[in-house]
Amino acid sequence: MNGYDLSRTWFDWCFENPDKIKPNHSALYFFCIEHCNRLGWKKKFGLPTNMAKEAIGIKSYGTYISTLNELVEFGFVEMIERSKNQYSSNIIALSKFDKALDNALDKATVKHASKQVKSTHQSISSIDKPLTNNNTIDIRKKEFSESLKVFAEKYSKDMINDFYLYWSEEDKALKKFKMEKEETWNTASRLRRWAKNDFNKPKNQNIPKGAIDQSANKNLFNDR
Repeated sequence: MNGYDLSRTWFDWCFENPDKIKPNHSALYFFCIEHCNRLGWKKKFGLPTNMAKEAIGIKSYGTYISTLNELVEFGFVEMIERSKNQYSSNIIALSKFDKALDNALDKATVKHASKQVKSTHQSISSIDKPLTNNNTIDIRKKEFSESLKVFAEKYSKDMINDFYLYWSEEDKALKKFKMEKEETWNTASRLRRWAKNDFNKPKNQNIPKGAIDQSANKNLFNDR
């Protein structure tokens, strides 16, 4: 379980249930993920009421507890032990989803990304690969490459491209790529460390050779 998987599952569900979702749900759920991460991904943990309310900007206890109960009802939070009053902590766990949700959001994302690439002359896109039965990992890699777009002005195109090639290397089973296997991930921090440690060296000794050989003439940036 990691933050990326949990957030992805959450937004898949939100896309399928727009009539149920409210901003408070996302705010509280992502605070639960953040709090769990800071506690070392404990299976069950205390969620202090006042701390959670302050973190997400909810003033009313009634609104807060209603939001939490609805997250439990949706299946994203498991209530282990309820607090005795509004000043104590509920004991909760983050539910783990082993089955993938509907792919409607994936299809919508790909459709939007395709339109976006056509509308700009300079954009970041994933390496051109035809969508096959393994299109789920291709979609996730495309989303990863799109997330690097905002760093194009801060770092060189070659560095970002090599960074992408390294972290998008797929495992032998073609189920996940390298970035997804990390327990925690912050793109900005990883890029800073990459640049600071000079991983982008001429010999590319830190970049998977196979990835470079297979993509020698392909780049995340489409220069025209």
